[in-house]
Amino acid sequence: MGAKQAVGAYGERVAVRHLQQAGLTVLDRNWRCSDGELDIVAREGDALVFCEVKTRRSGRYGVPAEAVVAAKVVRLRRLAAQWIRASGLHPGTVRFDVVSVRPQRSGAAHVEHLRGAF
Repeated sequence: MGAKQAVGAYGERVAVRHLQQAGLTVLDRNWRCSDGELDIVAREGDALVFCEVKTRRSGRYGVPAEAVVAAKVVRLRRLAAQWIRASGLHPGTVRFDVVSVRPQRSGAAHVEHLRGAF
């Protein structure tokens, strides 16, 4: 695993822990199909929540959530529809969140959870 993949895997572990502590139930992680990958699928009440995790070690290129551009939003919505079809679930509500993770030199990572980001 390269450094970039290791940072991403770390960010996803931090995000899962954060979501669980916030009361969400993680249903799936790193779900893949031919069109791409969903980082985290969770449930909060009757809402099905698709979480995109962005991890950056520095602010040089902006905050992590800024990496979720319009084309990524379109792809994530398409992937979410495919996940729902494959799961057989009929969610009351679907929400898209972004969890930004910024590792710190020491101590816990800084986590920002944007609910209903798009």
